[in-house]
Amino acid sequence: MSETARAEYESRLGTWRGVEDDQNRKFVQIGNYRLAVFLIAAALAYLAFFRGAIAGWWMLLPGAVFIVLVVIHERVSRRKDFAGRAIRFYDRGIARLEGRWMGSGSDGERFRDPSHLYADDLDVFGRGSLFELLSAARTGSGESTLASWLKHPAPIEEVKLRQAAVAELRTKLDLRETLALLGENIRAGVHESELAAWGAAPPIPFSPYAPVLAFGIGAVSAGAFAGWMMQLNGWGSVLLGSIAVALAMGYRYRHFVAHVEHGLDTPSHDLRILFLLLERLEKETFESAKLRSLRARLDSHGHAPSHEMKRLFRLLEWMESSDNVFVRVAAPALLYREQLAFGIEEWRQQNGPAIARWLEAVGEFEALSSLAAYAFEQRDTAVPELAAEASPVYEGVDVRHPLLAEAVPNSIELRADMPLLLVSGSNMSGKSTLLRATGLNNVLAWAGSVVPAARLRVSPLRTGASLRNVDSLQDGKSRFYAEITRLRQILDLARAGHPALFLLDELLSGTNSHDRRIGAEGVIRGLLDAGAIGLVTTHDLALTAIDDARKRNVHFEDHMENGEMRFDYRLRDGVVRRSNALELMRAVGLNV
Repeated sequence: MSETARAEYESRLGTWRGVEDDQNRKFVQIGNYRLAVFLIAAALAYLAFFRGAIAGWWMLLPGAVFIVLVVIHERVSRRKDFAGRAIRFYDRGIARLEGRWMGSGSDGERFRDPSHLYADDLDVFGRGSLFELLSAARTGSGESTLASWLKHPAPIEEVKLRQAAVAELRTKLDLRETLALLGENIRAGVHESELAAWGAAPPIPFSPYAPVLAFGIGAVSAGAFAGWMMQLNGWGSVLLGSIAVALAMGYRYRHFVAHVEHGLDTPSHDLRILFLLLERLEKETFESAKLRSLRARLDSHGHAPSHEMKRLFRLLEWMESSDNVFVRVAAPALLYREQLAFGIEEWRQQNGPAIARWLEAVGEFEALSSLAAYAFEQRDTAVPELAAEASPVYEGVDVRHPLLAEAVPNSIELRADMPLLLVSGSNMSGKSTLLRATGLNNVLAWAGSVVPAARLRVSPLRTGASLRNVDSLQDGKSRFYAEITRLRQILDLARAGHPALFLLDELLSGTNSHDRRIGAEGVIRGLLDAGAIGLVTTHDLALTAIDDARKRNVHFEDHMENGEMRFDYRLRDGVVRRSNALELMRAVGLNV
């Protein structure tokens, strides 16, 4: 683990625990004060209203003090909750450093796609996945962006921009902390598709003169009411006339107001959450081109989005206040709801199309922040060297599996003149782990992340993996049929002109040895002839004898120690010379 990250997390965790303890003490103290003031107020009420010993106005003093204490108590409660969120944030960070993170974050299950050429095979999504390890996103847009980056390698120019942004964000822990603590359950609250759809929906038509007319009628009604209250001659008739006109206009625009209010059911909450994120990002200055570009995309009509959204929030707050009984009585005469609906719809027509852009920018920023947090927390990582040459290359020194806390490093070298590593070895020796480590490092590299390796030089490679083929009763497909279907997809990828990295585990193990030998050689030659590079693992030593100068045999070893199988998970040259299958069967009590 990164000792720098651990020390920083533990320091901040201690600070926030101190804050929480302090706020808990204040919370209890103020609660006691409130109780005491309430008892004093009760005593004064008894003396004033039952005994007549004091005047009733004495009740004003404890009442005012009680209101002040309620306000202070609420603020302390918010600070206490905020400290609790901070403690959970750093507890999870330390859990990631110690390898205890599985099941504690968002697993990205909704992004799983069984037809994807490597996501399921490499554990990109699901419990204990790469996505769960990486994701620090607070919005659905951020999660969707990160998932897309992990499923689709970016062009080399874009990856370089992301690398620079990740390097800048890596040390901005204060920024990442603030974003993580902005409101409880933000991830569950933001419905990005509904929010973007609300902003991009067609305008609700209304006369351009309607807002001015509604304001004028409301002003006349208010003035007439004031004149009537002062008992000025004639103002009662004016008030009745203005109310009649207001009711007529309210009836005319009743469907418009209902449409506007109905459309606000989800956005009124989500816009507040988006506002918190945008407001914080606007305060930050950035150096890298990617982050400056994201920051520029937030502006709307020359203003920061928070400036525009504050105007909307005032309208939303006033709209919500229309449920107050006093406002409800006066609202029809003042055309209160109608004026607010005109204002909200006008704001949406001006700024609504920008909401999708804001969400997209926030999503990219959160994805970059997730990669930056990973870079900050992990030790012995490297920034991948992106090779622009046309011929495929994958040169990894001390490559490790990113999901294993104590992964053993191995070096992988694949290039055009030596494109295949044929990996032999016994059960549990590390063959499948090697494939996943190789593939996940490629996924991380082309997402813009650092990688768990001493060095990685890699060309643009599309990954295709066949490690986890299973029977499908619903589709009526056997494991073998699922495997050969995936192999055809990988071969099509390579033949389509995309430089491909293939990762094949126990190739064609679902058929007899004769067919496996012929079929495996045909598949491997087809991939190599198409210009792909990759790794193939096998238990069948006959496959290691395939006569092709483009192949290099490597293997994992094991040995028995005190009746138990031991592995060092180190990759060695050549073909494995022994198998542990019989020994394992005897170890579990099978008479073989």
